[in-house]
Amino acid sequence: MKYLLPIFALILMLNYSCKPTDDFNTGSGVMLGFSVDTLHFDTVFTELGSATRILKVYNREKKDIKISKISIQNESTNFYKINVDGIPGNVATDIEIAGNDSMYIFAEVTIDPDQPLSNSPFVIEDYLVFEINGNTQKVLLEAWGQNANYFPDRYNGGSVVQPGCGGGEFLITNEKPWVFYGSVIFNNCKVVVEEGARIHVHGGIVPTFDADSMRTFYNDGRLIFVGGSTLTVNGTQDNPVIMEGDRLEESFGEIPGQWFGVLLIDETKNHDINHLELKNSIVGIYADSSVEVSIKSSKIYNTSNAGLIGIHSKIDATNCLFYNNGSNAVRFLYGGDYNFTYCTLASYGVDAPALSMTNLLCGSDDPLGCSPCFEYRLIANFKNSIIFGSRRDEISIVDGDACVEGLPNPINYKFEDCIVRVDELLEQEGFENFFDFENCSPCQNADNNDAVFEDPNEDIYYLDTLSIAEMKAAPISIVKDLDGNLRDADLPDVGCYEYQY
Repeated sequence: MKYLLPIFALILMLNYSCKPTDDFNTGSGVMLGFSVDTLHFDTVFTELGSATRILKVYNREKKDIKISKISIQNESTNFYKINVDGIPGNVATDIEIAGNDSMYIFAEVTIDPDQPLSNSPFVIEDYLVFEINGNTQKVLLEAWGQNANYFPDRYNGGSVVQPGCGGGEFLITNEKPWVFYGSVIFNNCKVVVEEGARIHVHGGIVPTFDADSMRTFYNDGRLIFVGGSTLTVNGTQDNPVIMEGDRLEESFGEIPGQWFGVLLIDETKNHDINHLELKNSIVGIYADSSVEVSIKSSKIYNTSNAGLIGIHSKIDATNCLFYNNGSNAVRFLYGGDYNFTYCTLASYGVDAPALSMTNLLCGSDDPLGCSPCFEYRLIANFKNSIIFGSRRDEISIVDGDACVEGLPNPINYKFEDCIVRVDELLEQEGFENFFDFENCSPCQNADNNDAVFEDPNEDIYYLDTLSIAEMKAAPISIVKDLDGNLRDADLPDVGCYEYQY
């Protein structure tokens, strides 16, 4: 019995050695299957390279096949690079695929940065060519490319850079998109953004400890303004300034948290932002430490945290839209001075109110109390604005109630000709008379039964045909809405949009 196992193993070995190694299907009718017939790379930046695309190649025959050659048709252009089943190189030969099996091909595109501007944006087309049993099959490779200004360069991800402005101007032009890498600190810089400019910020996971705030930030891609710097965004109705991440594939179009955001700190003044569309960041605009900023006719959306944060700052906003923010649309901490006119704060499907206000700042994350605590008076005025969403309370107000003994810092707020949504707030001590003349009058307290927006499920915040916001605003000197449409001189609509009949 002890000899049977070795003899059986020997028989198996002899049988396997007799099996031919080149028993492939060589028929002229053999055709490969592909997961797609075109690999689209959407929009990519020159020299940056796109996200890698994957093509799956199928052998739907029972027998093994051998692909004689896989190659890029126009190899000399060097736009595309491929990796065939783990092996890099733009030409691969004698690739075997077992019967009823498949393999992967990875493709990447890089656009020549020296192309003239007249060719940007431009389409780069090529073919992935497969030769098998005398037949040729092709898969189209298609990419849209455009030139870009890289600052400081595409290898700065995770690093900190400080432009040497020396009190001078840093001009962000509109000829080509700008791609910023790492944390860019503008110190004593007058940053001016031309109308129609496109700003793309490269994100990434990079732990950064901030000693002043005692917080650790985990995302790369920050535009920081300190030391007397100013940000002037000169967008127009026809040519707004776009600020977003640098992943422009369709699948990334509405993904929040791709970069950190814009940080205005260190008591910087005279920031003037006009016709800006900021999206897909963690925080939209963060204004801290007595910063002063004016925001007009702008949109801040698709943020994974708050759209706009003001900490002990002065913010004036007119004709602005805040929506699809992962936390509050707008948040005020540690007091400050805030004036919002003809603005829309919309919050749907988020467990946070559209507007959060407090005169308090906690110096710790202690869940049992706020110690140490800091307090400063808060003045907030909303005129002709909508603060609405899916929660029963879309406004949160927290009074520190003199956390610093002997130093009361009151909250003074006023909503005039506004649409709001509050419920439980009215049961909190100190807010029972929220709708009196001093605080919210005249106001409309709306709920789910009221028509307000056209289709918030699709992020369409134009007014519904039967919107309760129509003709309920008070006429003031602002004669156009966010889209540049004229407002009714006598009975304008509440919010950033005037209803268009």
